[in-house]
Amino acid sequence: QVHLAESGGGVVQSGGSLRLSCAASGRPVSRYATAWFRHGAGLNRVFVSGITWSGRSTFYVDSVKGRFTISRDNAENKVYLQMDSLKPEDTAVYLCAEGRETSDWYSYYRQRNPYEYWGQGTQVTVSS
Repeated sequence: QVHLAESGGGVVQSGGSLRLSCAASGRPVSRYATAWFRHGAGLNRVFVSGITWSGRSTFYVDSVKGRFTISRDNAENKVYLQMDSLKPEDTAVYLCAEGRETSDWYSYYRQRNPYEYWGQGTQVTVSS
């Protein structure tokens, strides 16, 4: 049973920082890519950032480039999202997701389809 658990969310003022963590357990031994998605109140779930198993390739939605940094520690089975210069529009529930790193993942990583496992999410609230 694969389990993804997010942590690190909270309330922060505009311009502040948070570091989200995604801890994976029960995953079979394989190459998994990981991504962070978010959804605000009444909005669809959208891709924020993704990282390959090796960590050598990272991907970001334009709105967070230069402010967010994704990284991973495979020895600890954790993926992180460092969020700096936070804005009120970053307010959302942030979820991590994992999917096998296949050619399909590289083609569709911004969509929900390539991901087999999802966490429950952690709330991030940025006040103005």
